[in-house]
Amino acid sequence: MLKFGEWIAKHRVLILIIAVLLLIPSAIGYINTRVNYDILSYLPKDINTMIGQDILKEDFGQGGFSLVMVEGMSDKDVAETADKISAIDHVSDVICYQSMTDCKIPMEILPENIYDFFNKGDTTMMAVFFDDTTSGDGTLAAVEEMRNITSKQCFISGMSAITLDMKKLTQSETLIYAVIAVILTSIVLTLTMDSFLIPVFFMLSIGFAVVWNLGSNIVLGEISFITQALAMVLQLGVTMDYSIFLWHSYKEQLTHFPDSKQEAMAHAIAATITSVVGSSFTTVAGFLAMCFMTFTLGLDLGIVMAKGVVCGVISCVTVLPSMILIFEKAIAKTSHRDFLPSFSRTSSFIVKHSWVFLTLGIVLLIPAVFGNNHYDVYYKLDSTLPKTLDSVIANTKLAEEYNMNSTHILMVDSHMSAKDADRMLSEIKKTDGVQFAAGFNSLVGPAIPEEAVPEEIKSILKSDKWQIMLIGSEYEVASDEVNEQISDLNTIAQRYDPEAMLIGEAPATKDLITITDRDFKIVNFLSIAAIFLIIAFTFKSVTLPVILVSVIELAIMINLGAAYYTGSRLSFIAPIVIGTIQLGATVDYAILMTTRYRTERSSGQAKKNAIGIALSTSIKSVITSALGFFAATVGVALYSDIGLISELCMLLARGALISMVIVITVLPSMFMVFDKLICRTSAGFSPKRKAQGKRRHIFGTV
Repeated sequence: MLKFGEWIAKHRVLILIIAVLLLIPSAIGYINTRVNYDILSYLPKDINTMIGQDILKEDFGQGGFSLVMVEGMSDKDVAETADKISAIDHVSDVICYQSMTDCKIPMEILPENIYDFFNKGDTTMMAVFFDDTTSGDGTLAAVEEMRNITSKQCFISGMSAITLDMKKLTQSETLIYAVIAVILTSIVLTLTMDSFLIPVFFMLSIGFAVVWNLGSNIVLGEISFITQALAMVLQLGVTMDYSIFLWHSYKEQLTHFPDSKQEAMAHAIAATITSVVGSSFTTVAGFLAMCFMTFTLGLDLGIVMAKGVVCGVISCVTVLPSMILIFEKAIAKTSHRDFLPSFSRTSSFIVKHSWVFLTLGIVLLIPAVFGNNHYDVYYKLDSTLPKTLDSVIANTKLAEEYNMNSTHILMVDSHMSAKDADRMLSEIKKTDGVQFAAGFNSLVGPAIPEEAVPEEIKSILKSDKWQIMLIGSEYEVASDEVNEQISDLNTIAQRYDPEAMLIGEAPATKDLITITDRDFKIVNFLSIAAIFLIIAFTFKSVTLPVILVSVIELAIMINLGAAYYTGSRLSFIAPIVIGTIQLGATVDYAILMTTRYRTERSSGQAKKNAIGIALSTSIKSVITSALGFFAATVGVALYSDIGLISELCMLLARGALISMVIVITVLPSMFMVFDKLICRTSAGFSPKRKAQGKRRHIFGTV
C-alpha cells in the first residue's frame, strides 16, 4: 500500500484533474437517471395486486386512474371539461354522468343510482384513466396538463396526483438538503478539527464521491425518490470519518517525516487504506443487508448507498490527499488550536464508575425494548405531506363530499353472467364501509342488451377476458378497517370467480404491510449477522462481536422506542433504515475504541489502565464523528416538508447522538466487567500485567 500512497502523492495534480473530469459524465448520468416516486411499484411483481395492474394496462390500456371532482358546473360545462381531459395525451378514458348521457344510450333508461354515483349536491365526479402507470412519466405529464386546462373548480385526486406533487416537492428540496448538510457539517468540523480550511477540502472530497455515485446510478435505470433525497446526506454522514482518519494519520506521519510532506502523505494513505477499508466493511454490510428485502426499495437504497461508501473510500485515499498536498500552505495558515477539551477527566470518571453506567444501560434496556415493540407504524406516506398541496386538498374534498377515502378496482371474468355480476355487486355493496360498487351491467342497466352498448363505452369496462368494477370505500388506505374490508371483498369475489383480483392503492398497501413486516425481520437478522462476523474476523474474538453489537442495538432500541414514549408514529420503512444504517455506521465508534483497548491490553497494560487509555484516546474521535453525522442529517430533518424524509433524517441524527453516548459510557463499562472473558476468548489480548521489575525500571528511567 505504501507504493500506492507514493504514487498518489507524486501524481496529485493528475489525480485532481481526473477527478474533476469524471464529474462531467457523472453529471450527465445524474440528469438522465429517472426517479421513481411510486413506493408501491417496488412490491414483488408476482403478487395479485401487481399482476392485476399489468393486466389492466395490457388488456384495457389503463394504468393509473384518478377521480376528478368539479364544483358548481352545469352539465354542459362538465361535459366540455370531460372532452378537454379526454384530448390530453396519455388519458385513455373518461367516465362521467354527462359523457355517458351524451352517448347513444337514452338517459331515461339509465339506472337511477347512476346519477347519485356521479353527483353530490353541486359537485360532479368523473373517473379519468391513463394509459401509463400510476407514477409513469406520461401519467404525471397528463395530470399536470389537466391542472393547466381545468379551472379552480376542478380537484384532481388519487395516487398519480399525489405522486406529481411529491415529485415537485422533492425536486425543489433535494439540492437544499445538500447545502444545509454541508454548511452544518462544516461548522462541526471547524470546531472539532485544527484548521479552518480543512473542512472545505473534506466537503469537496466527499462531494466528488457523491456526484460519482449519483451519476453511476444511470446503470440502474432509475432510483426511488427516497434514495435520491437521502443519498447525499447519508453518504456525507457515513463517509466523513474516512477523511478524519486520513487527516489525523497525515498529522501523525508529519512527526516522523517533518522534511517531506509527500512522504508523510504516502505513509498516511497506506495506513488509512487499511483502517478505512476495514471500517467501511461494517457500513457496506448494513446497506447490502437491505438488498435482501422482497420489497425492492431496500435493494434500490442498499445498492446506491453501498456504492456510495465505496466511492467515498476511493475519494478519501486519492482526491483528498491530492488537495491537501496541493493546498498545504493555505491549510497551514488557517490552523487553529483544538477547541475540544481532552476529556481525560470524563474518561477517568466513566471508568471509575463503570458499574453505575452499566446498571443505567441495563435499566434503559427494559423501557427501550418495550417502546421498540409498541410504537405505531404508518404505511400511507402521503399522510405526512403538507395539507396545502393540490392533491391533498382534492383527496380531502372527495372524502368530505362523497365519503370516499379509497377506491378499489375489482377484476373478474368478462364472461360472468349479468345475473351473477349483479348478485356479487349486491353483496359487495352490503360490505361495511363500501360507499358504492359499479360495473358494466350496473352502469348501463339491465334493460340494455350488451350488443347495443357502444364499443367506446364497453371497451372501458370489458375486454375479451376481464371486466372491471369500481368500488369506493369510506375507509382510509392502510387502516385496519380497510384491510379487513379488502379481505371480505376478496372472499365475496372469489366465490363467483376464483381468479378474481382486487387491485388499487389500498389492496397494494395491505400487501406492503405483510411483506415489509417479514422483510424487517430478515434484514435485521442479516445486518446483525454480517456485522457480527466482520467484528469476529477483525478481532478474532467470540465475545467482542456480542458486546459491540449489543451496545449499538441498545442505542437503536432507545432511538426507535423513543417514538412510543413521545407519541410519534414512524413510517414502515423507518425501522428497516435505522436498524441497518445506525448499526452499520455507528458500530465504527465501538470498533475504534475496541481496537485501542486491544492494543493496550496486549501490550501488558492492566485492565483499568487499558480501558481508560482506550476511552480517553477515542472519545474525541467518537464525538467528532457522531456530531458530524448529526449535523449532516438534523438540518434536513428540520427543513424538509416531506414527512418521510424529515422523519428518517431526525431518527438518524438522534441515533448518532444516542450511539455516541452509549459507546462512550456503556461500552467501557462492559469491558471492565467482561475483561477476563474477553481476554480468554479473543486473540491478541493479554490478561497479565507487565512484570513488576520491568515496570519499576521503566518508571525509573522516566
